[in-house]
Amino acid sequence: MRNKIEGVLTAIVTPFDAEGALNLPGLARQVTRQLDAGNGIFCGGTNGEFFVLNEEEKVSVTRTCVETVAGRAPVVAHIGEISTRETLRLGKRIAALGVDAVSVITPWFVPLKQAELITHYTAIADTLTVPVFLYNIPARTGNTIEPDTARMLAEHPNIIGIKDSAGSYESLSGFLNAVRDIDGFDVLNGPDSLIHQGFVDGCSTCISGLANVAPVAINAIWSRFNAGDIDGSRRAQESVTQLRTDLYSVAFSPAAVKKALQIMGEDVGESRYAVAFNEQQLQQIRQIVTASLN
Repeated sequence: MRNKIEGVLTAIVTPFDAEGALNLPGLARQVTRQLDAGNGIFCGGTNGEFFVLNEEEKVSVTRTCVETVAGRAPVVAHIGEISTRETLRLGKRIAALGVDAVSVITPWFVPLKQAELITHYTAIADTLTVPVFLYNIPARTGNTIEPDTARMLAEHPNIIGIKDSAGSYESLSGFLNAVRDIDGFDVLNGPDSLIHQGFVDGCSTCISGLANVAPVAINAIWSRFNAGDIDGSRRAQESVTQLRTDLYSVAFSPAAVKKALQIMGEDVGESRYAVAFNEQQLQQIRQIVTASLN
């Protein structure tokens, strides 16, 4: 019987040094910040810039997270690649590191039918011994996992849930309704704007990029909800929703998240992808960070 993953998993950033190489001591410090706030770790996802990491770097990032957590909280690692073959190769290496589960984004670039997605995920779940979460983020991949497809895949004993990052309440509730009567299959909320509502409606976990910036505030949404303080959870959501709105109006995650962390004094380096902030944008982020810390 697996341990149910609940609460907050921070979609941890991947720190780089001044030359753009991995900064693993910096990563360990960020993981510790999250543990101190009561959060678990989701590594190698969008906020971790998996799309600009090579295979060895992905393994190093996951190893550092697992070793730093040392069993004190769950660690879920993203392993999705553009093909089934490459996903399995990376997945076997990541599973050997001792993660609690892996998350698998849909393949991208080529549009796939739902039957092809079922074939892809079934092959992964059949091969890997570590539990598998589906990962729906159609805006980035061009492929959507439909609720009925998730329900079919939920019948596989090694597929234990889905992370929905489609960004809408309609999508999240569609998955919750589709699998509500299936034991052992959980829905993980991706959008920071829907954390509270997700818990109210039955999500087991949120995976939060904004928790990098506000680990305690994000955890408060869960901890208050879990303690039965539903109104307190809602108020905690309102405070971080404003932070999210303000920060992502300047630039999207993970670049904006990393820049905010730098301004807060955290040594995470720059994003590897092409985002350049002008002085006006930097001033905006400084003001947002200052307001959020007060």
